[in-house]
Amino acid sequence: MTEPVLYAERGASWWPVLWGPVFALVGIAVELLTPGPRHLVAWLLLAGALAAAATVWVYGRRKVCSVRLTPTTLAVGREVLEVERIAAATDVGAPVGARVLGGGWTAPKGTGEVPLRLTGDRVVLAWARDPEALVTALRRLLREE
Repeated sequence: MTEPVLYAERGASWWPVLWGPVFALVGIAVELLTPGPRHLVAWLLLAGALAAAATVWVYGRRKVCSVRLTPTTLAVGREVLEVERIAAATDVGAPVGARVLGGGWTAPKGTGEVPLRLTGDRVVLAWARDPEALVTALRRLLREE
């Protein structure tokens, strides 16, 4: 049985994979409109190489920079935290040296930190592009409203 998703961030969309093929199409168009040699095979190989590199990049971002909250788990990057271990999501200060969830040293660029107090009075830092929405979803789940 799948659980309902209360909050989710994908980490990255797939549209950057199109950058390489679009760049190659522009290159082909320029070569067709100007005199000189045509390098169709080279442009197609370049389009494939750039698309493959972007695919690896997007796949990695989707694994490392995604956030997903369900009624039982909070997945932040590569780390999954059981919701029952979260004691509070509001009025929690972020102490210096608090561990960042997800396996990184800091929150990813473009995200805001969300301090969480765990059972046992330990504080960790979750993160999200929209930290207020994540806190709101956590408050509803923890019944802190």
